[in-house]
Amino acid sequence: MADRQQTDPAPQWWSRPEGTADGRREGLPGPRPEAGDPVAGGSPAGEPHVLAEDASPDREATARAVRYDPWGEQPLHVVDRGRDRRGFRLWQVAALSAGTALLAGGIGGYLGVLAERQSSTRLELPQSAVADRGRAPESVAGIAATALPGVVTLHVRGEKGSGTGTGFVLDQQGHILTNNHVVADAREIAVTFSTGESVTAQLVGRDSGYDLAVVKVSGVRGLRPLSLGNSENVKVGDPVVAIGAPFDLSNTVTAGIISATGRPVTAGGDKGDGSDISYVDALQTDAPINPGNSGGPLLDAKAHVVGINSAIRGADKDDPTRQGGSIGLGFAIPINQGKRVAEELIRTGRATHPVIGVTLDMDYTGDGARVGDKGEDGKPAVTAGGPGARAGIKPGDVITKVDGQRVRGGDELIIKIRAHRPGDPLTLTVLREGRERTLEVVLGSANGS
Repeated sequence: MADRQQTDPAPQWWSRPEGTADGRREGLPGPRPEAGDPVAGGSPAGEPHVLAEDASPDREATARAVRYDPWGEQPLHVVDRGRDRRGFRLWQVAALSAGTALLAGGIGGYLGVLAERQSSTRLELPQSAVADRGRAPESVAGIAATALPGVVTLHVRGEKGSGTGTGFVLDQQGHILTNNHVVADAREIAVTFSTGESVTAQLVGRDSGYDLAVVKVSGVRGLRPLSLGNSENVKVGDPVVAIGAPFDLSNTVTAGIISATGRPVTAGGDKGDGSDISYVDALQTDAPINPGNSGGPLLDAKAHVVGINSAIRGADKDDPTRQGGSIGLGFAIPINQGKRVAEELIRTGRATHPVIGVTLDMDYTGDGARVGDKGEDGKPAVTAGGPGARAGIKPGDVITKVDGQRVRGGDELIIKIRAHRPGDPLTLTVLREGRERTLEVVLGSANGS
């Protein structure tokens, strides 16, 4: 019942009705006595205390209401003082629960690890057993295992800086074959073997026309010379393995096939006078070859050297999608040519070149190789008494074939001739005044550079 402003006479507190000897209902306790007021009473214990609208005796039986008992245990109006602060709040309960969970988890984890360590059962993932480490000799791994001890890395220091190349051991005397462009300007040459041992080397001889050079190490025991194959036996599609040090990554092994044979390749020409141009009747391979592979061996399935890795064909410089390094077009000097040149360099320090004794018109743009009208310094284009003159070659002749193989330019004619030895006979097809002629020539010899 809502409170209201008191305007009526002060209410009378509920008391016993007249005529009642005991102001208690049946079963109810008597009123709580108060000092000086023996007739005052209170509401039964446990009953709610309410106020009456009217406490007059004549209406008490019909409109009785519960009055407020000032001696009751609690007042009707209770001030709300908030929640009881003596208990735990919700966040405290949550924090306590989380802490308990973490502690229990930590203890459980520790006990689990302890039990795992003390247990005799260990967790092991499945793995294949150690197999035979040997490899078939004709496999790439077998070829590499055979050849690597005989392959070396060359670190060269010269006037224009330093560089890295590759070479391979030729004999027990310490001769090593490599490319001329690796050691051309060398002042210091260091050779590192596959074992990691490094020694200094001395230049024995070099030839820019063949792009080959020989260096020698001394005082090294246990050298493992590589076996030389025969490049005449190489066929397109044969598997090959290349070993080198691309970008100074020594003992790098790559594999591929012979993509073509007899590729006319020219390299060098940095000097501008043509004295450093090399002419190679090359083996083409798709085995990845990169800078640093130069001078390394190209091996067949029997781990025999069939070529000396020397050049790569990269994308055109003006190509916006130009790819650096190998694009699968590598070229190697045939070992038959390399063997002959190496033997001469070891023996004399110089190599000889087969020649026909003519001066070619290198500006000729037609098909074939044209003999010039004049030679260098006004000399005759056909050397008097030379192999060409004896064969009947004349100025202005256009040589179109060598031993029946097509020749498309002067560079290609030089390459075809240098693929042979001095003294070898050749058959030349010559176009003169619109008519073809067949001439027989025996190759002469000239000192290389």
